[in-house]
This record gives sequence, C-alpha cells and structure tokens, in this order.
Amino acid sequence: MSTTANVELDPYTADAENHDLTPQKKIDGLREIIKTTKTAMLTTRAPNGTLHSRAMTPASPKHGDHGLHFIFLGNNASHKFNEIENDSNVNVSFYDHSSTDWASVSGIAKVSQDRKLIQDHWSTFVSAYFGDLGDGIHKGDASDPRISVIEVIPDEIRYWVSTSNSIGKAAHLAYGAITGKGNAPGELRTITSQEIQLVEGLHNQTH
Repeated sequence: MSTTANVELDPYTADAENHDLTPQKKIDGLREIIKTTKTAMLTTRAPNGTLHSRAMTPASPKHGDHGLHFIFLGNNASHKFNEIENDSNVNVSFYDHSSTDWASVSGIAKVSQDRKLIQDHWSTFVSAYFGDLGDGIHKGDASDPRISVIEVIPDEIRYWVSTSNSIGKAAHLAYGAITGKGNAPGELRTITSQEIQLVEGLHNQTH
C-alpha cells in the first residue's frame, strides 16, 4: 500500500505527524516523557512467539549519560533473559496517564555483565529487587552474579506529545465527528534510525 493511500485512510495520524523538527528537538521531547514517566514496559518475545511485558525502571548513570541507549539492571535468572537470548528484538514503552504522552522504542537488546556499567548504574533501590540469599555470594550488591545489564540500542523511536488539555481533546474529537475530518490533539514524532545513528556518533565524539 502506498504512502498516499495510508494518508487517505488514516487522516488522524497524517494530521498528527510532525516532520519539521530537528533531531535534537525530537530527542528533547522524548527525554521529557521519560523524565516524567520514569517507569518503562520492556517487551520481549518467548520462543513460542508469545510477547511478555514487564515494568522496569531505566537505570540512571551516576556520571554523564549514554546517549539514546536504555540501560536496565535485571536478575539473569528471570525469564526475560532467556527470551532476549532467543530473540534480541525488544520494545521499550513509556506512558504518562496525566498527559497521555507516550513513547515506543524498537531496538536490539544486548546482555552483559559489564562491571563498569553495573557500578555506574547501581543504587540501593536496585538491591531491593535481589535480596541477600545468605550464601556469601548472592548478596544483592553490585558484585552479585545474578545481576546483568540489558542495554537496549534503538532502531526507531516513535512518540506522542499532547498539545491539548482534556477539554481541548474533547473539542478536537467533536470537531472530527462533526466534519468527518481527522483532527489530532497532539503531535506524533519519529526519530529515525538515521537520526539515531547521527546522534550516537556525535555523542561518542564528546565522551
């Protein structure tokens, strides 16, 4: 199906898409959503094709940042690690219920036990998810062998920014219902793989 046909059949999305922003403006908007929502849903695929999602908090680095990569610390005894080993294609999503802003990140997950990454992102908040098993090895600290890094490297990022409050959204929907024309109360933005590569290149040059 051609792009023109898609626009004709989905005028709501066509009205919402904003192609006029610079990559940096789009990245700034994405980071605002992440900052507000804090918790993400990480979706992985099981060997039988079933999709599983779970809430996870992206780890914040103690120094600097990691560009557009998303870092999670997890227990490598959990199912998500087996699923990533089976299929490294994952999705990370964010949703702010108060504004209806959302973000969807499609990417590749890389698993490691990089001790520097673990130390850079470790916090007492993380330790609460592991606990001390009392065997002198699985102590729930940064050296615990259960702890692994899930680093999600994005291929494409799409997100929605609301431009209207609840009254404005109702007005937009009413207008669309009366006129028969799609009328979106927000903007749909896409950070393409090319833009991600550009930003990652610039980020690497400065770190």
